[in-house]
Amino acid sequence: MINNKAVFLDRDGIINKLVERDGQSVSPRTFSDFKLKCGVASFLNKIKSLGFLTIIITNQPDIARKLMKKNELKKMHDLIKNQLAIDQIHICPHDDSDECLCRKPKPGMLTKAAEKHRINLINSFIVGDTWKDIEAGKRANCKTILWQASYNKDIDADFKVKSFREIIKIIQSNN
Repeated sequence: MINNKAVFLDRDGIINKLVERDGQSVSPRTFSDFKLKCGVASFLNKIKSLGFLTIIITNQPDIARKLMKKNELKKMHDLIKNQLAIDQIHICPHDDSDECLCRKPKPGMLTKAAEKHRINLINSFIVGDTWKDIEAGKRANCKTILWQASYNKDIDADFKVKSFREIIKIIQSNN
């Protein structure tokens, strides 16, 4: 029976802070630039206490572009696994030109996790900060939560938030 539910989380901008590069907010490429967001640990613990799996789904095209070393990504994810209540991390290391099925906005990472963990996607949420995150969630039939930022004001999602506390309230009232 498919009865588990999950909160799928984009990594960069949700779990960890973005970094400034060339005047833009972007994903960190080195472990030394990787900083968890304040409050993320207690947020994830609360999600778990509500009966949800917590699964990170993250595009990491800097691997394919040879702009980030795999061992740097491993160090980042080891930190997440050691410090946060995360059930799984799904990574798409491809670039747009690879036309893979896992790169958001395609829903491949969500559907793969759903199969593995017997997740009912309709009862699940995705939290992200880009149109690709929200579109992947829509394509997988998840409820979509957009973390609002200066770079994403025109994105349409089921819910828009500015804090972990707001996400918890949404999940509690739509569960």
